[in-house]
Amino acid sequence: KARMLKKIHICLCFFFVSGILYEISLLSGCCFSYMPMSKHFLTPEQILSLGKSIIFLETTERLEPPPLVSCSVESAARIYQDRPVILFMKGLTNDTALDLNSSYAAFSLLSSMKNVFIFPLQMETVFQETPLLQWYNQVVPEEEKNWVHVSSDASRLALIWKYGGIYMDTDVISIRPIPEEIFLAAQKSQFSSNGIFGFPAHHKFIWDCMENFVLKYNGNIWGNQGPFLMTRMLKAICNLTDFKGTEDHSCQDISFLNPQRFYPIPYPAWGRYYEVWDESPNFNHSYGLHLWNFMNHNRKVVVAGSDMLAEKLYKTYCPTTYEDLIQNAELSNFT
Repeated sequence: KARMLKKIHICLCFFFVSGILYEISLLSGCCFSYMPMSKHFLTPEQILSLGKSIIFLETTERLEPPPLVSCSVESAARIYQDRPVILFMKGLTNDTALDLNSSYAAFSLLSSMKNVFIFPLQMETVFQETPLLQWYNQVVPEEEKNWVHVSSDASRLALIWKYGGIYMDTDVISIRPIPEEIFLAAQKSQFSSNGIFGFPAHHKFIWDCMENFVLKYNGNIWGNQGPFLMTRMLKAICNLTDFKGTEDHSCQDISFLNPQRFYPIPYPAWGRYYEVWDESPNFNHSYGLHLWNFMNHNRKVVVAGSDMLAEKLYKTYCPTTYEDLIQNAELSNFT
């Protein structure tokens, strides 16, 4: 009887360890080839706890990501094939029935990618155990002028502080891996963006940013909780100087990346992405390209056959998005 109990105990231990190893294997980059079916049983915490995630946020209620969002996520999934790429969507709930067969073309496209995960954005959960929770409980979203942007600014800070990884805006097209783990991206000399940044979990700089977010909160000033926050916090600990050439700067353990890394086309010239170039730039000094969607008030879009710069970027870095959402849409409209 004792021998039988021992055998049962050994079997249970074996299955327990096997289950843990299986879960780890699902989250490891080398095993993304076994997905996507099994990945849908994983929780955000299981994936984020690895600290290697590429995080995107959609803080509007829309459930159909436009082509630029799809391109940003797809390009990241292709460049960082050994890392999970997560799109958090505010309009998505645990009860929303969306899967690979969804009527939303972009949702189906992204869901089918082996290392892409799409989860609901539950802000109250995200802000737990951070300085932002008290602010979130007091703020009235309906009275906020820039709530979509402010809530995104807050969410990205909380997620990176809790879990680490890289945050990217949904208008950033990845073109090569970022070699730095701890970094901010300069939008111009002595001015940081908050559209792309990377930190390990529980880094003091991000905690200080969250505290300053609450202390200096003013939702009426666009960017006060975003790039202006990152800039003032960086200036508090660093002696920022102008960039010369394509070198990066560093302060303490933070790399302050040259504007060429993500902003080779500055925001006053954002429309050039939607123009035809005589000779396309090579972007040899860039890790990604920020397409300045906030500036795109006329809603310029990529058109198949237009030969604009953005179309060439789509073809190269997010070919599935280009084929499924651009070419097929053009063909459908023509038909």
